[in-house]
Amino acid sequence: MMKNLAEHLLSHLKPSPFKIGCLVVTAALCLLNLFGTYKPQLLATLDNRLVDLMFAIRGPISSSGEVVIVDIDDASLSRIGQWPWPRKIVAELVCQLQRAGIKAVGFDIVFAEPDRTSPIHFLDTITNHLTTPIKEEEKEVLRNDPALDYDRILGNSLADLPSVLGYAFLTSKQENVQHAAPLPSCTIHIDPPSVKPTEINFIKATHAIVNIADIAQSGSEGFFNVFPDPSGTMRNVPLFMAFNGLPYPSLALETLRIGLQEKDITIHISHQKRNIGKGILGISINGKYIPTDDQGQITVNYRGPVKTFPYIAAADVLAGRQLDQLKGKYVIIGTSAAGLLDLRATPFSNIFPGAEIQATIIDNLLQADPLIYDHYTEIGLTYLIVATAGLLVSALLAFAAPLTGAAVSIGCLLVTIGGSYFFFLQNKIIGISYPLLTILTVFLLVTLSNYFFAGREKRFIRHAFSHYVSPDIVEQIIKNPASLSLAGHERNLTVFFSDIRDFTSISEKMSPKQLGTFMNRYLTEMTTILLSHGATVDKYIGDAIMAIWGAPLKDETHAANAVRAALASIDHLQEISEELQKETLTKIDIGIGINTGEMNVGNFGSNQRFDYTVIGDNVNLASRLEGLTKIYGCHILISEATKDAAGPAFFYRFVDRVRVKGKKQPVNIYEPLCEGGTDADLQAENTDFQTAIRCYQQRDFTKAKEIFDRLHQTTGHKLYRLYLERSKIFLATPPPVDWDGVFIFTSK
Repeated sequence: MMKNLAEHLLSHLKPSPFKIGCLVVTAALCLLNLFGTYKPQLLATLDNRLVDLMFAIRGPISSSGEVVIVDIDDASLSRIGQWPWPRKIVAELVCQLQRAGIKAVGFDIVFAEPDRTSPIHFLDTITNHLTTPIKEEEKEVLRNDPALDYDRILGNSLADLPSVLGYAFLTSKQENVQHAAPLPSCTIHIDPPSVKPTEINFIKATHAIVNIADIAQSGSEGFFNVFPDPSGTMRNVPLFMAFNGLPYPSLALETLRIGLQEKDITIHISHQKRNIGKGILGISINGKYIPTDDQGQITVNYRGPVKTFPYIAAADVLAGRQLDQLKGKYVIIGTSAAGLLDLRATPFSNIFPGAEIQATIIDNLLQADPLIYDHYTEIGLTYLIVATAGLLVSALLAFAAPLTGAAVSIGCLLVTIGGSYFFFLQNKIIGISYPLLTILTVFLLVTLSNYFFAGREKRFIRHAFSHYVSPDIVEQIIKNPASLSLAGHERNLTVFFSDIRDFTSISEKMSPKQLGTFMNRYLTEMTTILLSHGATVDKYIGDAIMAIWGAPLKDETHAANAVRAALASIDHLQEISEELQKETLTKIDIGIGINTGEMNVGNFGSNQRFDYTVIGDNVNLASRLEGLTKIYGCHILISEATKDAAGPAFFYRFVDRVRVKGKKQPVNIYEPLCEGGTDADLQAENTDFQTAIRCYQQRDFTKAKEIFDRLHQTTGHKLYRLYLERSKIFLATPPPVDWDGVFIFTSK
C-alpha cells in the first residue's frame, strides 16, 4: 500500500519549477532588449558598489612616480597663515617650483577675486596720512609699480613657468557669475573633421568662474570640475566640456599637455548619431589614445587610498626644502585641509583630497590606463550568463537535489563575480548586477515553486509515512522510491531492545485510558533519547522498543552510539521516575539488551504490508540479552561484539559467559556502567568481582563464594547473590570435568 501510494504521488511531481525558471530567463532577456543601452539607476548603483568592492580587493597599485602634490595642508596654514594667502606668497611658491625644475604645475585652485592684501589697494589711505603730500603724478607712478600689486607679481611668475590655472564651469544658470571662459591654449582636432563641435555629446556648461586677468594673462587654464554619481562618489571625470559651442580641456589634461610640450589634442567621434549628439570614442595626445565614454569622460583608475601619491607641504617648498623631489615632475597644487572643503568621496575613502583626484587623472593619462566601461562586452556576456546560467540553475533546482542546485547557483554567482574581477584587473568594467539579479531571481522563484508545488506532494508523503516508519526512511523514500523494494541486504549494525519489567502487573493497576496515557508518555520520552543519539526506531512491541543503529544511514560509531543511548535512557528514566510512579503507583524499571554484528536489513513483509527492519541471529541475541537483565539484576547487557565495537570509551563490568537458547556458541556478556572513568570505590568493587569470577571459572568455588558473599553483603546486588548461590551449588555438587564456565539458558 505504501509503495503504491509513493509511486503514484511521485509520478505526478511536475517540473513546473523548471518552467518557471525558463519564464524568468525569457523575461530577463526581453527586459535586456528593452533596456538596450540604458541601464536603470538601481542596477547602475549596484554595479558601482561592486566596482568599489573590487577596488578594495585589488588594493593599492603603483603610480607612474611622475606626479607630486604640493599640499596646502593644516601644517602649512599654521606656519604661513590662514587661506587665502597673499598672492606674493603664492608667487614665491611658484618661483621655488621653477627653481626645482618641474615639468608642469596645475592649480586645483581658482583666483577669482583680486588680492585684497596688495599694497596698491591701500595707496590712497597711506598717502593721505603722510605729513608731506605726494603729487598726483607720483601716485600714478606708484599705481603702475608691479611690486605693489601682488596679483601682477603672481601673473608674472606664472609667465616664466609651464603652468595651468584651474577654473570652474557651472552647468546651471546662476546669478552674479562671469559668463566668459578662457579660450583653450591648445589646438583641438576633431576626427572625423566633418563633425561640428556643436554636434558632439559633451557635458555642457552655462557659466564659468575664472581667474582674474592679471593672473591669467599669460598662462594656460583648464576646468577642474568632477561630477559625483548619485551616491556622492567620484568615478567619472570629463576631459572636455562644451561652453558656447566650443570644447574646453580639463585641468589634468591641460597640465599633461603642457608637460609634454604638445600643442595638439584630437577628439575621436563615433559615427553613430544619438538623440543628444554624436558620442565620443576617446582622445589622442602625443601619440597615446585614451578611450572615454560618449561624453568624453574617463572612469578614474584610483591607485589607492589617500596619500598614494607623494605629498609635500607647501610651507616646506616655500622654505626651499624637498625641492629635489619635484625635479621633472608634474605638480598639482591643492589642499587637504579640512576647513577648505576640497574633500571628495572615492571608492577608497569618503574623505579624499580633490588635488589627489587631479593627480590620479594625470597619472591615468600618462599610463593610458583609465578604467574602460566596455558596454558591448557587457551586453554580450550578460546575454550569455542570463541564458546559460539561468537555464542551468533552473534545471538543477527543479530536477536535482536542493543542495546541488544551491551549490551550482552559488557557483554561477561566484564565477560571474570572478569573471568581472578578471576584467577589472584588465582595466575593464563589466556590469554584472543584471545577471546576478537574474540568477538570484531564478533561484528564489524556482525554490519557492519547488516548495509550494513539488514540495507539497513530498510533504504529504512525509506526513503520511512518518506515522509508520522513521523520519530517515521517509527521506529515503522521497529521494528514491525504489528503496521500497522488499529485497534486503547484509550490513554490520547494532540492534537495541528495551522492555519494562513486570509490565503485566503494572498495567493491571491502570484503566485503559490511564494505560494509554502512560504508554504514550513513556514511549515518547524513550524515543526522544534514542533519536537524539542517531537511532532508527524500528518498532514498538507493546511496552518494548526495538531500535537499530547504522541503517538506513551509515554510522561508523553505531555500537558506541547505541551504548551511549542505553546509558542515557537509564539516566533519564531515573529523572522522570517520580512522575511516572504517580501514574503507575509503582516504580518503573527497564532492561536493555544490545548486540552488534552482521544482520539482514531492509523492507520485509508482504506485497500489501511490510516494514523496514532487521532480522538474523544477531538480532535474536540482542532480544535474549534484554531478557537476561532480569536474571542478573542489570539494567543493560551487551555482547562482547558490541563491547569491542564501542571501544574503550566506556567502563564495563564482565557479567557472565552464557549460551542462550537457540545458540551453540557461548557469548561473553557485559554491563556498561558509565562513559569514561569512574570512582575508586566502583573500580575496587569491580576488581574484587573479576577476581571472584576467575576463581569461579577455575573451580575454586570456596574462594569465589567468600568474595561473592562479601560483595553481596556490601552492595546487595542481585548479580553477586546469583553467583553466591551458584558457588554454593557447585560446592555441594561440583560441575562436570569438562565444564568450561559457561552457563546454559534453556528458556527465553
